[in-house]
Amino acid sequence: MKNIIAFVAFLFVTTTFLGQEKLKYQKPPKEILELVDAPLAPSVWIDSKGENVLLFYRDAYKSIAELSETELRLGGLRINPKTNIGSRTRYFNNIKVKEATAKDAKQITGLPENARISNFSISPNEKMVAFLNTSDDGVQLWIADIEKGSAKKLSTLKLNANMGNPINWFKDSNALLVNAIPNNRKELINTSEAVPEGPTISVSDGEKAQNRTYQDLLSSPNDEYNFEQLALSTIKKITLNGEVSDFLPTAMYDDIDFSPDGSYVMVNNIKKPFSYIVPYYRFPFETNIYDKNGKLIQKVNDVPLNEVQPKGFMATREGKRSMRWRADKPATLYWAEAQDKGDPEVKVNHRDAVYELAAPFNGKEKLLLKTINRFSGITWGNDNLAIASDYWWNDRNTKSYIFNPSNASQAPKVIFDRSYQDRYSDPGNFVTTRNNYDERVLEINNGTAYLMGDGFSEKGQFPFIDEYDLKTQKTKRVYESTYTDKLENLNSAIDMKKGKILVRIESQNEYPNYYFRNIKKKNDLTAVTSFENPFKSIQDVHKEVISYKRDDGLELEGTLYLPIGYDVNSKEKMPMILWAYPREYKDKSSAAQSTTNPNEFIYPYYGSPIYWVTQGYVVLDNAAFPIVGEGDEEPNDSFVAQLVGNAKAAIDAVNKMGYIDRNRVGVGGHSYGAFMTANLLSHSNLFAAGIARSGAYNRTLTPFGFQSEERSYWDSPETYNTMSPFMNADKMKSPLLLIHGEADNNSGTYPLQSERYFNALKGLGATARLVMLPKESHGYSAKESVLHVLWEQHEWLEKYVKNRKNSGE
Repeated sequence: MKNIIAFVAFLFVTTTFLGQEKLKYQKPPKEILELVDAPLAPSVWIDSKGENVLLFYRDAYKSIAELSETELRLGGLRINPKTNIGSRTRYFNNIKVKEATAKDAKQITGLPENARISNFSISPNEKMVAFLNTSDDGVQLWIADIEKGSAKKLSTLKLNANMGNPINWFKDSNALLVNAIPNNRKELINTSEAVPEGPTISVSDGEKAQNRTYQDLLSSPNDEYNFEQLALSTIKKITLNGEVSDFLPTAMYDDIDFSPDGSYVMVNNIKKPFSYIVPYYRFPFETNIYDKNGKLIQKVNDVPLNEVQPKGFMATREGKRSMRWRADKPATLYWAEAQDKGDPEVKVNHRDAVYELAAPFNGKEKLLLKTINRFSGITWGNDNLAIASDYWWNDRNTKSYIFNPSNASQAPKVIFDRSYQDRYSDPGNFVTTRNNYDERVLEINNGTAYLMGDGFSEKGQFPFIDEYDLKTQKTKRVYESTYTDKLENLNSAIDMKKGKILVRIESQNEYPNYYFRNIKKKNDLTAVTSFENPFKSIQDVHKEVISYKRDDGLELEGTLYLPIGYDVNSKEKMPMILWAYPREYKDKSSAAQSTTNPNEFIYPYYGSPIYWVTQGYVVLDNAAFPIVGEGDEEPNDSFVAQLVGNAKAAIDAVNKMGYIDRNRVGVGGHSYGAFMTANLLSHSNLFAAGIARSGAYNRTLTPFGFQSEERSYWDSPETYNTMSPFMNADKMKSPLLLIHGEADNNSGTYPLQSERYFNALKGLGATARLVMLPKESHGYSAKESVLHVLWEQHEWLEKYVKNRKNSGE
């Protein structure tokens, strides 16, 4: 009898320990809580002339009640079917306006009560801002006069924001096109209660369809029906007086774009058949051109369902793609077409050709240029000059070309040919200006263009502006930031002739603020904003960027923070948190470059480990974790060895400085950083414990590629198996905290990944804890969730890192 009682008691204790833990949302220590509760500075918009500033305010987090509103997941979209807007939309709640050089901003009057504002759209003349306000029963159009500082509801019409931004300004700034809910839209099917009429069947007809692991796809005829109803809209015209008129009939409109001169409008609308294996943006669609009165002028594109593409990141569909308006012409379309059937395995001299077609769009298209790599964009200049760019993922190459849009027989000239991962050689971006169509075009002054760059170098970061001679392709530096104790980001050019640019300046303890700088006058700065540091409790924390070497000689870096009040002379051995995210490179020289500025503002956010400087931890944030594969070798061929080498080098470096007890080091990461964390705990003895948030752990569940791996599982099963923590769960050496959003929508990071990995660890006797966050997606947005995550991480670090029972184990 005693044995039976003892056995029952053992079962009770075991079940309690191993079973589910019922726990309400918790909060972290007050020092962390105060940082989370700090007010969020507004988002800033400044007009192109540098005259007026809009400040958009919002709360840092949603509430769990907001996340619990009705949500449908269809075709890669997440929709609130009651309000007809994305269910994950981040809303603003206030707008203020100020003259650029004025000290104080004034409140925009007339805003809606309990405002939930989104989808801001500035009028072409920059005098008005249109926006949506979401109430309990739908979305409506509002407008604010920037000069008057007043807002009003423009119409009671219910709009459809399910497919993106439903607001499009006419070029005269006197009216807008909007996507309205059709009057005859049918009731949605409640799929949880609907009685099936038959099975759901998918068919493979022998063509390879090696698609990534998309989430939120259609999965039944009922989903198809609901998607169609939610995608349908009627295009209406609304004047600034609130007059509403019909423009286009009901259809599944996806994108609307006026020509630069406003005479035409390009409209994409989705068609059937739908797909159960790709998102809505790969459904069939057609592109039509209408005049400004809604009369059909010409169909210019008709794209079939895109379920089947060749393998590889550089694969694309055949036919016209990336169709846009030429910014320097009144009404001319341009687009790219693959010359290799969209297949990166096909050997050709030029991957893409770019064509144009001018109004009235019924003539023959004209060849503009061909690109060696996959076409990526054009900065338009004038009739005789434009800058095109391309890229190729496999070797990380990008090229920029000067070409003559009026003469295709004149060969484009390659002006930049480099690895886009090589930040030291980055020439910057060409400066643009607004033309008479209110479109952005290349700024040219007497044959000179301008390049604005980030300025990373071996000596540090010094953002710059270069003059670029378009005839000789030679550069002349006209401005370079000289700060060594601050970071100056060059935001945009206001007036290059006068030397007036908009910059943002910050330091470790100075919140980022905007200024006008005259680069022709030394130290000429005029303040535009004056935001104060809301995180003063950590403003004096010791921060430095440290450099160190991996065993193979590769240069690495990380941002080191010491605990609040730490005496650097005492060399007290403290616990440490290492936080990182692996990145793949094709050459060691790019991987070794220093791209972290020590003068960046210390900004804690929900995913940051910086909070723990308030709790006595050393923090090594953004530790470099390059995974390099040069030549024919792929980075992932030696993923685990390089991962462990990066971690060992980081710990060795901080340990050598005398700050840490290397037996009390924790590691953490989010998404691919979580994948990294699980691998490090399985393949090394470097860490006391780990934190893995929203990761993928079984790579056989992403069999057609993941992150920067484009080989399929069947191409290289050993790579997938070796890299999968799930396959190596029996090697787990340290306690692991797994956190995952129950509604994760990121490709590959299904909630199932954490659930099955935890079950494997539990079955094999590893120490692990699984926290599933209700309603949360890949990133966490409800304040209750964020605070609980911080609490979970704190408790885990306190138990298994700071107070590790045996520091020598």
